Amino acid sequence: MSGALAKAYGYNPDLNQQRAATRAADEGVPRATAGWRPVLSASSSIGLAATKTVDRGLIKIDSNTLPRVNTVSVTQTLYNGGRTGNTVRQAESTVMQSRETLRLSEQETLVAASTAYMNVLRDTALLQLQNNNVDVLKEQLKQTEDRFQVGEVTRTDVAQSQASLAQGQANAFQARFDLQNSIAIYRQVIGEQPRQLEPARPVEILLPPSLEAALALSQKEHPRILAALHAVDVAALNVTVQEGALLPTLTATGTASVNREPSGFPNYQTKSLSAVATLNVPLYEGGATYSAIRQAKELVGQARLQADQQRELVRSGVIAAWGGFQTTKLTIQSFQAQVRANEIALAGVREEAKVGQRTTLDVLNAQQTLLNSRVSLVTAQRNQVVASYALLAATGQLSAAILSLRVMTYDSTLHFDQVKDKWIGTRTPDGN
Repeated sequence: MSGALAKAYGYNPDLNQQRAATRAADEGVPRATAGWRPVLSASSSIGLAATKTVDRGLIKIDSNTLPRVNTVSVTQTLYNGGRTGNTVRQAESTVMQSRETLRLSEQETLVAASTAYMNVLRDTALLQLQNNNVDVLKEQLKQTEDRFQVGEVTRTDVAQSQASLAQGQANAFQARFDLQNSIAIYRQVIGEQPRQLEPARPVEILLPPSLEAALALSQKEHPRILAALHAVDVAALNVTVQEGALLPTLTATGTASVNREPSGFPNYQTKSLSAVATLNVPLYEGGATYSAIRQAKELVGQARLQADQQRELVRSGVIAAWGGFQTTKLTIQSFQAQVRANEIALAGVREEAKVGQRTTLDVLNAQQTLLNSRVSLVTAQRNQVVASYALLAATGQLSAAILSLRVMTYDSTLHFDQVKDKWIGTRTPDGN
């Protein structure tokens, strides 16, 4: 199991695309901090100028020149109502929200991988049970036909055996199809074909000791709740960003230019330097800014309600997962006792059938009952393992680190540290 989970952690496409989305969210911070940095621009123009003179009605072209203007300017925002600082904090909250979404995707991937692993184990065992059942039914049919030949049973007994064999073969075909489907899902989630899967155990040692402890842990650690809380921060900071539009903006602009051969004068140039401070005070913009502020405040309320909703969803999920896991532990004990009892019952029915106290149908029914109980036991054992991973995820604790998987843990802070202070460059840290 641990090897399969490690492969899913490293190669699952859903998880990897969420990692890419988190890296994309990181770029919001350097884009926001650009508001604190100067903006530089350069421009250049060139033209053609001809100087003509008139002498006694004749046109003479005295000179041709190429007027050129080169300009460099730098603009620095000195104050913009705090919008840059609040935008940076908003981008940082967005990054934190994206990291929690990534953690949620990691949990969902590990749950899906553990489920796919156990489904293959279960369906492999069920196919074996169904194939063994077909072998038993074939032998039962052969014995019934032999007994019919000597007059110990009737044609009805033979028909009942034939019908049971046909049903058993149909069940085996369905079990084979179910296994193929589970193998396909395993490959989709984990990234390779299953080979010699070993039995897995529940991760009960990692689970909280009580339902109350599980609920308390989930409310503090579950990525759904933490992502929703960061979304509240993003929405609240958006209010301050919008309110900043009502405050003055102060910018400073410096310009240097060289104008060579202006107006067609050869070998003549002018140079100019300028520094200008601009204060822009918004007075009224048709009410659009005020509408945006009111809208942002409503979105904060919506985000808070969504956070409350996530708390309740997580709480109900923990209760359901806890109940499901505890139920599987009890059902396994019941099915184990049922299998033992049905094995004894089948052996007794077979012995009684030999002396004529039981019919062929009784034997077939006892065999089917035993098969059903074995199928139920295998399914319950699968459910217990899957339920333990689901409960660990419901508390927000399912991760490669907690499971101690032999895999290099993805560090979402690494990319953020690489790009947060970048001023220039189009290449991503991985070289793309």
